[in-house]
Amino acid sequence: MLSILPYPVKGILALTVYVLNTVILCSLVCLVAAVKFMIPVSAFRGVCTGLLTQTAALWMSINAVTTKLFTRIEWDVRGLENLERQQWYLVLSNHQSWVDILVLQQVFNRKIPMLKFFLKKSLIRVPFLGLAWWALEFPFMERYSRQFIEKNPHLKGKDLEKTRRACEKFKQMPVSVMNFVEGTRFTRKKKENHDGEFRNLLKPKAGGTAFVLGAMGEVLHKIIDVTIVYPDGTPSFWEYISGRCKRVIVDIELLPITDELLGDYFTDPVFKKKFCDRLNRLWTEKDAKIEKLMQQAR
Repeated sequence: MLSILPYPVKGILALTVYVLNTVILCSLVCLVAAVKFMIPVSAFRGVCTGLLTQTAALWMSINAVTTKLFTRIEWDVRGLENLERQQWYLVLSNHQSWVDILVLQQVFNRKIPMLKFFLKKSLIRVPFLGLAWWALEFPFMERYSRQFIEKNPHLKGKDLEKTRRACEKFKQMPVSVMNFVEGTRFTRKKKENHDGEFRNLLKPKAGGTAFVLGAMGEVLHKIIDVTIVYPDGTPSFWEYISGRCKRVIVDIELLPITDELLGDYFTDPVFKKKFCDRLNRLWTEKDAKIEKLMQQAR
């Protein structure tokens, strides 16, 4: 309908809807969260938590409708069968653009529990969204460099302790823990700085994934392995909302959580090597899958 408008007009109108949706619903989330923390009654807080989750789902649904109104994206989503809303999942995905988050929310909203990301602490300063993420109990992480830890040894292990506390909270109700395993967005320039093991991916970072599995293995149902492909090139946020992104492929595979994935990654060198080898095999398979999906799309 509105997709016939010129690209800049679509982008401006879509951005306006995104901003209004974010300001209104994030404000509501923060208000409900404030009431929740002021009234320490378990039953009442449970009701507030449900309302917060539903508000976040509504925000994602409005974003999805906005995308449908202003774009003509051809969606090819494979593997949504057998997903459940009352289970715990670990979601692993490749990462190319901030658009990936909108894609994941559109594909999984109301099909699995809400996606929870481990966020950089600096993102709490993002207007409206930062406070909303805090209200929804997204864990904010402070990442320390090796050089910083050497100068401040008392902070060693603090990031792992925050991750452990977040995982304990995640056990209380069904959740989908989201992890971009590469740790950063894939670009050709970044790829040049890595070894040539993968054509379409960066080398996976195993520590975060291993820690979540070790801390939550007894409640996690399965791993959701997601492969996102943009056949016409990775879009920016502006290109996505203004209709310049034409095709998106999302391949979903459910993987079992076996004993070989559960162990102490940080103190057991034998387990650490086996875990890294398993994750590297998964990434090799994902790299080949991306090549195949791109060839099919052509």
